[in-house]
Amino acid sequence: MTPAFRGSSPYCYANSLAMVLDADSPAPSAIEVLTGSPFGAQWVEGGLPHFDPLGWDPDLGLDQAIDLLGWTCQRTSGGDASEAIGRLRHASKSGPVLVGPVDIGLLLHQPWSAGEANGSDHWVVVLDVDDEKVVFHDPDGFPFATLPIGGFAAAWNSRLVECGGPFTMRSVFRRVRQTDVLSALRSSLPTAQRWLAGGRQDEYRAGHGSRGAAAAVARLAGSVLAGLDDRTHRHLAGFAVRVGARRLSDASLWLAEVGAPDAAKITGLQARLLGSVQYSLVAGATQTAAATLRHLAATYDDLCAAVAATCGT
Repeated sequence: MTPAFRGSSPYCYANSLAMVLDADSPAPSAIEVLTGSPFGAQWVEGGLPHFDPLGWDPDLGLDQAIDLLGWTCQRTSGGDASEAIGRLRHASKSGPVLVGPVDIGLLLHQPWSAGEANGSDHWVVVLDVDDEKVVFHDPDGFPFATLPIGGFAAAWNSRLVECGGPFTMRSVFRRVRQTDVLSALRSSLPTAQRWLAGGRQDEYRAGHGSRGAAAAVARLAGSVLAGLDDRTHRHLAGFAVRVGARRLSDASLWLAEVGAPDAAKITGLQARLLGSVQYSLVAGATQTAAATLRHLAATYDDLCAAVAATCGT
């Protein structure tokens, strides 16, 4: 039996939500699956490849996970920096605040920060705001981190980040429905099927399946063979492959728990395939990486059909 993966991974929003819900939270691995992130792949024109569904983003995923777990919260965004910090200060007096996206390039407490906005999203949990600083848990490994108010606001403004919008936060979390994590995961499967089918149920029934995910990964395979630009290579080798493989590994774990063995088997295979791409990319073994990605691309229609069968559709 293969053990479940444990260890560091870029699960910032799942870890942040788990911190906010505290003793009432399921494992971050379950939260990640509830967001819908494992169920697809995308590479839109002008953007970077991601191993998550076309049209999905973490802000949407958080709303989905919070609702499935039987919680509600107050979500606010926008305004200027002074207004946003005022809202944050007020909200933090009542409990921890889930803040994000913030631009990770401007989180100056991290020793590897470039000090420049780069559009990479991140989530943190704010604990307190005084007259000079913001105190927060950063799931990248920095408990009780601090930043001057101006520095935190600059990162939170997140103008280059493509989801959520500037000064987005969630606070006043309140349970509205009792549910357990396995029930929540079962309830998430129809949405997972829709993500895999490209968000359109009629497209799946017409036999097109998850062509979007398969096409995105096949396109990536071709680009790997042709030679990736430095930005795309850094993104894949430093972030997208490892988080994608972790998501698929967790999906396999939890799909097995909810009685979807066929879907669990396929996501387990996908995790192994994508995880093996990491070395090939770093070592420059482009033919091996491309062949593995083509194999991965061919699995998405099977996963879509397996999840659909579990849902009874």
